Amino acid sequence: MDRDPGPARATLKAARAARAASLDEWLTGLLHDAPADVALAAVGSHARRELTPGGDLDLVLLHRGRPDVAEIADRVWYPVWDSGVRLDHSVRTVPEARSIARQDLKAALGLLTVRHIAGDRAVVDDLRAAVLADWRADAPVRLPELSALCRERWESGGELAFLLEPDLKEARGGLRDVHAMRAVAASWVASAPGEPVQSAHDLLLDVRHALHDATGRSADRLVLQEQETVARALGLPGADALLRATAESARAIAYAADHLWRHADRLARRPRPAVSGIARGPAHGVGRHGAWRHGSDRPRGGPRTARPGGRAREIERRPLGDGAVEHDGEVVLARGADLGDPALILRVAAAAAQAGLPLAPATVARLAERAALPPVPWPAPARDALVSLLGAGHAAIGVWEALDQAGLIVRLLPDWEHVRNRPQRDPVHRFTVDRHLVETAAGAAALAREVARPDLLLVGALLHDIGKGRGGDHSVTGAAIARDLAARLGFPAGDVAVLAAVVRHHLLLPETATRRDLDDPVTVKTVVAALSEVPGRERETLDILRALATADGNATGPAAWGTWKAGLVSDLARRAAAALSGGTPPPVPEPGPEKLALARHDGAAVRVAGTRITIAAPERPGLLWRAAGILALHRLAVRTARVVSSGAGTTVLDFTAVPEYGTPPDPATLEADLRRMLADRLDVAARLERRARSVRPRPGVTVPPPSVRLVDDASSTATVVEVRAHDRPGLLWRIGRALGACGLQVRAARVDTLGAEAVDVFYVVDEAGRSLTDPAALSSVRTQVIAVLR
Repeated sequence: MDRDPGPARATLKAARAARAASLDEWLTGLLHDAPADVALAAVGSHARRELTPGGDLDLVLLHRGRPDVAEIADRVWYPVWDSGVRLDHSVRTVPEARSIARQDLKAALGLLTVRHIAGDRAVVDDLRAAVLADWRADAPVRLPELSALCRERWESGGELAFLLEPDLKEARGGLRDVHAMRAVAASWVASAPGEPVQSAHDLLLDVRHALHDATGRSADRLVLQEQETVARALGLPGADALLRATAESARAIAYAADHLWRHADRLARRPRPAVSGIARGPAHGVGRHGAWRHGSDRPRGGPRTARPGGRAREIERRPLGDGAVEHDGEVVLARGADLGDPALILRVAAAAAQAGLPLAPATVARLAERAALPPVPWPAPARDALVSLLGAGHAAIGVWEALDQAGLIVRLLPDWEHVRNRPQRDPVHRFTVDRHLVETAAGAAALAREVARPDLLLVGALLHDIGKGRGGDHSVTGAAIARDLAARLGFPAGDVAVLAAVVRHHLLLPETATRRDLDDPVTVKTVVAALSEVPGRERETLDILRALATADGNATGPAAWGTWKAGLVSDLARRAAAALSGGTPPPVPEPGPEKLALARHDGAAVRVAGTRITIAAPERPGLLWRAAGILALHRLAVRTARVVSSGAGTTVLDFTAVPEYGTPPDPATLEADLRRMLADRLDVAARLERRARSVRPRPGVTVPPPSVRLVDDASSTATVVEVRAHDRPGLLWRIGRALGACGLQVRAARVDTLGAEAVDVFYVVDEAGRSLTDPAALSSVRTQVIAVLR
């Protein structure tokens, strides 16, 4: 956000300050001869010196029980009414005002910022002290009420950042949210809003001021016909720049509010420490500068939570991945995390999204300040972490927003700056361009099992509108940008070509399906001709485009996608797939000569070299899944697995496996366990069951259901079983065991983990070495595999 408000905005701020001073002087004159026990105070925007031209003047006349207070009040109210200023007024004793504040939440919020204007200052000071004391004492009750009030307002007002005609005050991310955050800070449960929120608040206040000047009314909705005028008043080049500025401010406020309410909700559920003989204040209990201050990482062991009686216990730290742990409901850096690791930022973000947890703001700030960025081209671990982040689905949106607020997204993907907060002047779209891209990627995660390359679908979804706002056809411009970005991310040349084609033709299916006659042969030929840009990968690209069309339509809004359009796109994709049919499946990989040499050495051998594990042993049922079980026991996540037969009674297994978190296991210990498995001296099943029982499921985190498909005509000698599921420890073990329970042998396999998605293909035969043809047997295989996945 631009920290320099510019001369136009500085003029608006000066005008508000001058008006506040002028009003104070005028009101003081109206009460110049008031008795010593009477005072005039401001609440609301005038108390904060933020009164805009259309704002109401909110005043309270305070007294200590004077019988003639009505006459004194008339000397103030009538001149104000005669001036034409909109006035909200009340006359109260201090006990009356205090009592009302304890009963009425909105009255309490106003009185938290009460400011003396004229008369007896001690009366106002007494009221302020009493209201603040009550507010802090009643925080366990009042803060949940305030939280509910905010959520009701968000539901009715929508999200300011994504509205074409936003309400600057009431919508989510608007001025009211900053007022609520200040109220929470007044309870000593959280710190006051920081500089980013204050800057965002000032921008929205300036927009509101300029809107009131332009319309001469008190309305707070920034309607389309006023946006150019307001933009000029703020020194901005036009309405789009105005909407981008308001969106950026609103998102900064909404992000801070989300964290604050999570923090407040956690503290509301936590027993508060007993503090005897000490007034509770900022340095005690839930203090503004105490151990529970939100947004900070407590040194020497982390924050503590209180037990009844004032004793404290350490909050549990649960590992989530390499470099990331869960701590008090948020994800923070693990002790000793390598800030020089170029994949750390994305790996920690992916761990948070996959766990359905937010990133701690202090952790995000530390990553932004000190963590290394991936070199160009990105190494594979950084690219995989990005895919894993996107593959978390809608849980990735909040994590992405946290990285964006810290400026990390534009540092990772420089072209993102051009679409960041860019409005879409189309009421069909629900979001700004950047948020639409993230929403599309989140929706694509649920469709990842419908394509051969989920990673290309997810990255293609993230980039499909990256060319918007640059003039010309955004698909053509975006394809060129996507080509550069894909190379930056380290994709090989063939994948770069697919991603460029996906971005170039992301509207091909929906536009063709809704604008052309599907029965005309030219329609399908047009689609096939476009796919020919990626020779040899036409069907793969077609499947990605079909899934992307669904995710893009759903992310755009209900007006852009429905059953009718989905049916047309699906029909066109089927026709195009039929036109592309006739190819052969990729050949089953053969073992390299070095692996066969290893196998011939002594008939059964194991080699562990870093993340590469190679096993050669005589053919026998269950070898794949038993070996996968050993890797799972050693907390290794299988990224790739290849199973091939030498044709001479020997099977070669080639795994790539990485630690789930922390350091890798001792190679000698892993090799010893693999050899014990080969010698049938290790009960893999029992040990895996014990580990599974120790893993605590995390409530509220949902993933798409698994998919098991028996692929017709993919092989003439085996039955091909394709399994797509959310990756988790021991997944390959469970699948293989289910296939073994069906009496099947795995003749060959290709196992890949793309981000958070496992894409496993097994070529299986029965005990006689034949493929399955009986429909009942095929159905049984599918049922049993799905059962173990669920």
